[in-house]
Amino acid sequence: MARKEQVTKQVILKGAFELLREQGIESVTARKLASHIGCSTQPIFRVYENMESLRADLFNLSRDYYDNYCLNHKKESAVPFVDLGLCYIGFAKEELNLFKLLFLSPHDEDNTMYDLINGKENGFVIKELKRVHNLRMDRAQLLFMKIFIFIHGMACMATSGEFDLSRDEAVQLLTEIIESFTKNQ
Repeated sequence: MARKEQVTKQVILKGAFELLREQGIESVTARKLASHIGCSTQPIFRVYENMESLRADLFNLSRDYYDNYCLNHKKESAVPFVDLGLCYIGFAKEELNLFKLLFLSPHDEDNTMYDLINGKENGFVIKELKRVHNLRMDRAQLLFMKIFIFIHGMACMATSGEFDLSRDEAVQLLTEIIESFTKNQ
């Protein structure tokens, strides 16, 4: 009878995701991962051709995690993009290492910043753009760019501990800025 494999792809990916969340992508090495999941490096390379293919799966898992985070984020504001902004900032604060991987690392053309923020199938940005009254479609891209630069800056401040606004203060600031950007669109 053949021996059952103990170290499956799911075990490896789960361990790599744990390391990523705790220590960052640079800590996801074959040796550290093997130690973390209690095996040698051999099972990792039996399942994955190389560490780049593991990192690709890890990126996709992180992206799915972000999508689910956004889907489960409470939506309260009548002002477009406020909830998405709060969600993005919250993700940066709560999931620093995932945020760094997804939003502060170079991407290929299939994973642009817009694609990541919009979600695989959820259309987070598109849904918010549809909420902007009288938005001319030829202005949508520029509007999103302005809003995203502001939201991304706030999220980056959160990653360094420089974002010390309360939730209410953040909502007020986001509301004021977004309303000023969406005026006359």
